[in-house]
Amino acid sequence: MSTASFPRLALWAAAVAALALAGCSRPQAPPEPIRAVKVITVSPSGLSQQQEFAGEVKPRVEARLGFRVGGKITQRQAEVGQHVNAGALLAQLDPQDYRLAADVARAQVAAAATNRDLAAADFKRYVMLRQQNFISGAELERRETALKAAQAQLDQAQAQLAAQGNQARYTKLVADVSGVITAVEAEPGQVVAAGTPVVRIAVDGPRDVVFAVPEDGLAAMRPGTAVAARAWAGNETLAGRVREVAASADPVTRTYAVKVALEGARQPPLGATVAVLPQARGVAGAQAIRIPTSALRQEGRGSAVWVLDRPTMTLKSQPVQVASADGNEAVIAAGLAPGMLVVSAGVHVLAPGQKVTIWQDKTAVAPPLATGAPNAAAAPSSVTDAPKPAVAPSSVSAAPDAPQPPLATLSSATR
Repeated sequence: MSTASFPRLALWAAAVAALALAGCSRPQAPPEPIRAVKVITVSPSGLSQQQEFAGEVKPRVEARLGFRVGGKITQRQAEVGQHVNAGALLAQLDPQDYRLAADVARAQVAAAATNRDLAAADFKRYVMLRQQNFISGAELERRETALKAAQAQLDQAQAQLAAQGNQARYTKLVADVSGVITAVEAEPGQVVAAGTPVVRIAVDGPRDVVFAVPEDGLAAMRPGTAVAARAWAGNETLAGRVREVAASADPVTRTYAVKVALEGARQPPLGATVAVLPQARGVAGAQAIRIPTSALRQEGRGSAVWVLDRPTMTLKSQPVQVASADGNEAVIAAGLAPGMLVVSAGVHVLAPGQKVTIWQDKTAVAPPLATGAPNAAAAPSSVTDAPKPAVAPSSVSAAPDAPQPPLATLSSATR
């Protein structure tokens, strides 16, 4: 080997070492891509909100009727939805035991009447004897007392007979008011106690719309407040006024029950769903700043949005105060000013100070060609016919004239 080949060998070894070090070194992380975000320009607009409450039409008076005595139900004539008049038979109990008790009371009355008649005859005879001075006055008083006791026993037996007679009549449940049967809570064959509700009747008369109001809307629901009620089954709107507001909130829903008295002779059917529109709660037409609910995010204990700084194209967090909701948009009470650029989507993957670009829709379809121009070139579509960017050359094909590695020189020299 000549001395001239040693420098070439050293150069080749240095190149191999450099390549080995380059292969072992960790490649640099690519820079984070600049995200494109959708933004909206904040501006005040009119609200379309008209607060409504879903209510149910209920009778102002609903009676729960039950037997005044206990027993087994043998018949039930009442059916749900049936209109009954006062005095109509609704259900019956087995009256056999009450009839037997009435017979016993009747026999006691007969026995008490016999004892009274006997005491009366004795007293009459002793009066005559006293007039003839055959007996003393004390003996006459004893006979008079016995007559009064027999009369009292007869009165007691007659009262018991009347009570037993009523008990037998109470085995028939009769409607004491006119109305519509809204529920049946017992069936034939069931043994019920005295006072157990069997039938519910909605008494004929005025009806109310009952709905629930949250605590923040309670101030606008004072008794006497005018409201409009619109039946969901039609377009008819009825006028009404708040008649009653619950004094305490429901323990489960934490809302307050409100009853509205409907005005006019025409009343919606019982159980119908009605949309109640309080006139004091309507804000339709008012100007306010609205943003999509997708632009909101939670920050601490409040809400915030991302605001784009146009000169630097960076983001900053802006706390906002949400007043209410208007459809799928949030009504902002404070925190935003007209003209601000607010990010409307993807807010949970952004960070303060992040550099972004404004997203633009690239799927817009090009306008059609004019009719009668067959030789006109077709307009490229936004996706497939768009000019493709130049591909970055690779490390090998981009430098065809680069010098070959020293290995080739070494090989030629060693041949």
